[in-house]
Amino acid sequence: MSFIADRLSAIKPSPTIAVTQKAAELKAAGRDVIGLGAGEPDFDTPEHIKTAAAVAMAAGKTKYTPPAGTLDLRQAIAAKFKRENGLDYTPDQITVGVGGKGVIFNAFMATINPGDEVVIPAPYWVSYPDIALMFGGVPVFVPCAEEHGFKLQPADLERAITPKTKWLVLNSPSNPTGAAYSEAELKALTDVLLRHPHVWIMSDDMYEHLIYDGFKFTTPVQVEPKLKDRTLTMNGVSKAYAMTGWRVGYAAGPLPLIKAINMIQSQSVSHTASISQAAAVEALNGPQDFIPKNAEIFKARRDLVVGLLNQCPGITCRTPEGAFYVYPSCAGVIGKTAPSGKVIGNDSEFVSELLEAEGVAVVQGAAFGLEPHFRISYATSTEALTKACERIKRFCESLR
Repeated sequence: MSFIADRLSAIKPSPTIAVTQKAAELKAAGRDVIGLGAGEPDFDTPEHIKTAAAVAMAAGKTKYTPPAGTLDLRQAIAAKFKRENGLDYTPDQITVGVGGKGVIFNAFMATINPGDEVVIPAPYWVSYPDIALMFGGVPVFVPCAEEHGFKLQPADLERAITPKTKWLVLNSPSNPTGAAYSEAELKALTDVLLRHPHVWIMSDDMYEHLIYDGFKFTTPVQVEPKLKDRTLTMNGVSKAYAMTGWRVGYAAGPLPLIKAINMIQSQSVSHTASISQAAAVEALNGPQDFIPKNAEIFKARRDLVVGLLNQCPGITCRTPEGAFYVYPSCAGVIGKTAPSGKVIGNDSEFVSELLEAEGVAVVQGAAFGLEPHFRISYATSTEALTKACERIKRFCESLR
């Protein structure tokens, strides 16, 4: 009998973290590797946010906080929801977690019983299904084709819902595709959900502020207020504020669910770091002018990468609405032979051969549930992106 719990046999390590670690190992061994696997802004945390953390430390704000988060931070989050989304939440309807992942983990632990189904549009962020599996949930994947912009279609959602469905996870803009739902597209989905009152909605809005070309962000409760009592709207400071390492995610939702999440947190990590919470208060309440400036830089990188990838033989890449990822198709290279002599049979083999031949680390589409694609994070320098795309083109040209 293994000492390790059986539940761990159902999950696997994060593929995106694995790619980043592999790239780091190859670099340490002397290889010239460009890593495009990490979903992390390359910008530093703004100075006024770091200063707020230093001030908090100097003021002795280094003690335990309530499991739900400090009142100051929950008030700042409530103000953010009102100001940016037109949503009214009181501080007791808000929870602060150890990153967005911590919020999702707690929410699923609080609600999923063995056999409960979680509808997950594919491609999906790699952690959604594994967290559901950890608590006996059953991920129900709904393929979202490139021809539909990688977005869930209402008829497909209708077919996926069963009496066992507990959650629908919506991520807009999306990791890994950058796809974002318009208000009309969300309305078509919320119309379906109104017909199924037993289904709860987890709206992962982590990339809310990284949108381009005049796209207007909306979140499901804005589109359909009748869903507010069964929606958990999740967000955080990681992406827009370049605070990935500070580990602050948050969510607003019905009080019974928030209380359950807080109870779990009180018996696990207790709370996220007091200093991080103080920094997050300043992030939400302080100057916001750097966000659109950073988004413009990301947009320029997006346009560069999309343009260069579409010059690669066998690669096609749509232009996403948001986030800092592209999700190109490599269908045109499947069946070709790499310089190593290996015939490329799928996107995982394409990614492996690309890394071996050209030292470019990307993540295979299989990790996100929709093949044959791969994910590139363009949250890195223009120089690195240009060089990486040149290498990808050279690799594609070498295939026979």
